[in-house]
Amino acid sequence: MATPPRRERRLSTGAPITDIQGPVGPGFSRPKHKRTFTGFGRGEIKIVEASIPLPQRETWQKYSAQAFSSKEEFEFQKETVRHVETSLARSLYNCDELAAYAGASLAIRDRLVISWNKTQQHQTFVDQKRLYYLSLEFLMGRTLDNAMLNTGVKSIAKDGLGELGFRIEDVLEQEHDAALGNGGLGRLAACFLDSLATLNYPAWGYGLRYRYGIFKQEIVDGYQVEVPDYWLSFNPWEFPRFDITVDIMFYGNGKQCTSWEGGEIVQAVAYDVPIPGFGTSVTNNLRLWSSKAASGEFDFQKFNSGDYESAVADEQRAETISAVLYPNDNLDRGKELRLKQQYFWVAASLHDIVRRFKKSRRPWKEFSEQVAIQLNDTHPALAIVELQRLLIDTEGLEWDEGWDIVTQTFGYTNHTVLPEALEKWSVPLFQNLLPRHLQIIYDINLFFLQSVEKRFPKAISIIEESTPKSIRMAFLAIIGSHKVNGVAELHSDLIQTTIFKDFVKIFGPDKFTNVTNGITPRRWLHQANPRLSELIASKVGGLGFLKDLTLLSELENYVDDKDFKREWMEIKYANKVRLAKHIKSANGVTVNPSALFDIQVKRMHEYKRQQLNIFGVIHRYLTIKAMTPEERKKVVPRVSIFGGKAAPGYWMAKTIIHLINCVGNIVNKDKDIGDLLKVIFLEDYNVSKAEIICPASDISEHISTAGTEASGTSNMKFVLNGGLIIGTCDGANEVEDLRHKHFYGKHELDPDLRRVFDEIEKGAFGPPEGFSALINSVTVHGDYYLVSDDFRSYIQTHALVDEAYKDQDEWAAKTIMSVARMGFFSSDRCIQDYAESIWNIEPSTFEA
Repeated sequence: MATPPRRERRLSTGAPITDIQGPVGPGFSRPKHKRTFTGFGRGEIKIVEASIPLPQRETWQKYSAQAFSSKEEFEFQKETVRHVETSLARSLYNCDELAAYAGASLAIRDRLVISWNKTQQHQTFVDQKRLYYLSLEFLMGRTLDNAMLNTGVKSIAKDGLGELGFRIEDVLEQEHDAALGNGGLGRLAACFLDSLATLNYPAWGYGLRYRYGIFKQEIVDGYQVEVPDYWLSFNPWEFPRFDITVDIMFYGNGKQCTSWEGGEIVQAVAYDVPIPGFGTSVTNNLRLWSSKAASGEFDFQKFNSGDYESAVADEQRAETISAVLYPNDNLDRGKELRLKQQYFWVAASLHDIVRRFKKSRRPWKEFSEQVAIQLNDTHPALAIVELQRLLIDTEGLEWDEGWDIVTQTFGYTNHTVLPEALEKWSVPLFQNLLPRHLQIIYDINLFFLQSVEKRFPKAISIIEESTPKSIRMAFLAIIGSHKVNGVAELHSDLIQTTIFKDFVKIFGPDKFTNVTNGITPRRWLHQANPRLSELIASKVGGLGFLKDLTLLSELENYVDDKDFKREWMEIKYANKVRLAKHIKSANGVTVNPSALFDIQVKRMHEYKRQQLNIFGVIHRYLTIKAMTPEERKKVVPRVSIFGGKAAPGYWMAKTIIHLINCVGNIVNKDKDIGDLLKVIFLEDYNVSKAEIICPASDISEHISTAGTEASGTSNMKFVLNGGLIIGTCDGANEVEDLRHKHFYGKHELDPDLRRVFDEIEKGAFGPPEGFSALINSVTVHGDYYLVSDDFRSYIQTHALVDEAYKDQDEWAAKTIMSVARMGFFSSDRCIQDYAESIWNIEPSTFEA
């Protein structure tokens, strides 16, 4: 009997294929598809699916991964034990808390991946406009607790781990914070990712996968010491995509050209992190890029010839790009590495975004209808230049056509009102590292100046005529974006009337807008302060406030409810006990939880004025020391808590840390003072420590020099957790007048501040020469940050705080009222503002 002819299934015309190989099912063959950099497009998925015989599809679906069944606790325990035994090769007898964390994480991750895959498939099918959020920092914090809460399985995990012999709190402590950021910029980006997923918006984050983050801070003899942060020793939350690589070029041909040739090539490798939404099946993606040598990790020829160091030199040089966040730029090599980082990251991200768009086979004129890219500060501003380069050099578009696409695609968020904080890069550095991009920047600048020269002959150039010439990245971001936003109403008004006022005249006020920052209540209340979250839920009708924070306003009805206030303050006390235990463990100092906890934790910088705080603490110490025992009985006990990292090259900020620790060393051992005053510096401040600190605060300090802080989201975290704040009254216009008086008028130093300086100079807190520059910055060099101008009102404000704290009933009412009025400051509201006024994107959800 003749063999029936083989029936060939029709080949896919959209996806790359190899030769047909082997039978699949009786008498059938089908094309073998290669996964491409960005997966298949919508039409290609349907073709691929149709090419798979029905029995195979049914078998796959039968055994496809599922969420936890009705026996959730049993399923969780089963999967946790399985991972401990098979993924970790551990057993019942050597399963410690770290192994329990790993097993639980892998069990939760497996279920998270199901919704992650479905989300990406759904968003591909719907094929609607997607947001891409470019941020050099994503300060994510720990992932397991957040993933359990957002997916609703924390109680299951808590009970399941309990039956296996572990406390969930001990298991969660095993996780390293993801070292992908430093301060408010990165934490804002993390809150945005949470809100984007929670609100079902199709969105990806793009960042760098730092091997060591910024650094791990240790305090040695009162000084900050930077050591590597080995946070990637075990990270179950990332998925390496070794098949997704992009070759990134540096240096090369600097002549006038429309192509970029020669130079060094470094390979970008993708790592994906799932971002689950709260109470939704949507799980978005954060893609991080890691650097490696395009030539391979090892040169055998050099090794065999005895040149062992050179054999791995290419790999070491390439890996340096994604090693550390914000490499020290006090040296020229550090500046070059920072610029390398920025281009490497945006170039890889743009290639990914463009490839994904090209799979839709839409015309280029529809690019901005499908793609919105948000620049989180100026760090990713090179994306504007890179997209224009891809469009005109690689895709062959005309300049004007490409530039129209670019300017309709990008939005730019400004985070500073300080002219000196706006990023600039020297032209010679660009000429050496990114020659083709320098040409494009000059062309962008030329066309911009030509377009406005008749109406605005004094328009500001992207190129600053300094020595050497510099590229103003903020100006590039403004010119290349269709919307520019500040992050608080006052900040947005200031940038339009000061640093960017000429651009407002050129482009008109419609290009500039405001989106007031917010925080995610899921992490900063529900996760950080679960007892308070439960209490609030009992009064506002459940946990709906976590997705609609305006429901907190209902708490105003309980301001005079004695039982409610008592429970409210009991929760605060329990959180202070938790922080006191941490302080005892970390610092060896016993603090009284009944004392007023006065907290300032944030990046160490002169403009944030931690020096004003510690000068105030010294004043308090000297005042108490001068009291009689009877007078001391009336003093409100206080614990002054500091935390934050200073940039490695920022000597003055490191000096402030040293002074804080030296003062604490004296005050905390003074038997005359006892519990009336303690001074604590918590080393290596990060998101996880913030989750312990914020719920324990009575007051937090936000005392930056007027006109320097754009938004400052940390105040929102403290208030949402029932703390009060003291802050600077912003008066940016007055600042310059005060500075002028310091140099040209008469300025008397406050006598109490002078007494503080005298004690420091006498050596009361250690060798005085170590602090002379800090004092001289106030007394000799013009006091740029106006510490002496604000010292008197700062001390008076703390006296008011002391008096208010004595009336605990009224204090409780104040804190309840503050929480009740936090509804506006949710990152969900913030994202909705962006989506409607800047990105023009719509939510997209699906059935799990």
